Amino acid sequence: MNGTIQNRDSFLQMIAQRLGRNSRKEGVERPSWSFHPQEKTLAGYSSDELVDAFIKQCKNVHVDVYRTTSKSLKNTLKEVIAFYGGGPIVTWDDHRFEAFGLMPFLLEELPNEGTDVHIWDPELGKENIQIAERANIGITFSDYTLAESGTVVLLNGGGKGRAVSLLPTTYISIIPKSTILPRMTQAARKFHQMVEKGETISSCINFITGPSNSADIEMNLVVGLHGPIKTAYLIIEDC
Repeated sequence: MNGTIQNRDSFLQMIAQRLGRNSRKEGVERPSWSFHPQEKTLAGYSSDELVDAFIKQCKNVHVDVYRTTSKSLKNTLKEVIAFYGGGPIVTWDDHRFEAFGLMPFLLEELPNEGTDVHIWDPELGKENIQIAERANIGITFSDYTLAESGTVVLLNGGGKGRAVSLLPTTYISIIPKSTILPRMTQAARKFHQMVEKGETISSCINFITGPSNSADIEMNLVVGLHGPIKTAYLIIEDC
C-alpha cells in the first residue's frame, strides 16, 4: 500500500532556505570526490583472505565462528545447537534451508529428538514474535557479510522475520563464503544497484555485529545486554 507524503515541498524549501539557496528539484548530480578511502579497506583481498579477516574481527566482537562445508553443514549445525543448549528453535522460512538439505533435519530429526522447531509463518502474525521470545536459538542465513566489522546483513520481510535474530537467547547465522564482502561500502553499492534496476528490496535491513552489548556506563563493556546473549557464525567454505 502506498503512503501519502504530507508537506514535503514546504519542508524541503525550509531546509534550502536555512542553507541559503533555493530548493532544487532537478539537475542534482552525485559529487565526484577526489578521494575514495572507503574503497581501499581490504581492497584486493582474495576470498580466502576475506574469510581470515572476518574471523579475526569476530574475535573482537565476541562471536564464535565455525568453519564447515555444504556436505558437513547439517552435522556442524547439530553440534552447535547442542553446544548452546538445544531448543526451542525458531528459523526463517528461507529457500536456502531447503537448498542446503536442512529441512529434514529441522522438520523431522530435531522434532523426533524432542526439540521444538518453529519456521516463521507470516500468517501467524504476532504469534511468531511470541514464539521467538521463548526460543533458545534463532537461525538465519546471512545475505551479505562484512569482513571489516564481523557483520551479517539480513534482508528481512515475509517469512524472514527480524525477531528470529533479535529475541532468542542465542543467534546462529549461516554464512555462505560467497556472501563475504570487504565492508559496508560494497553492501550499500549492491542495494543502490538494485534500486537503480527497479528491483524491490527489503524495507528492513539489519546489520548485526555479534551479540548485543553496551559500554554506556563508564566504558565497561557488557555483552548480551538487550538481545541475544551469544552469537555464532557458521561459514560454509565451499559455496
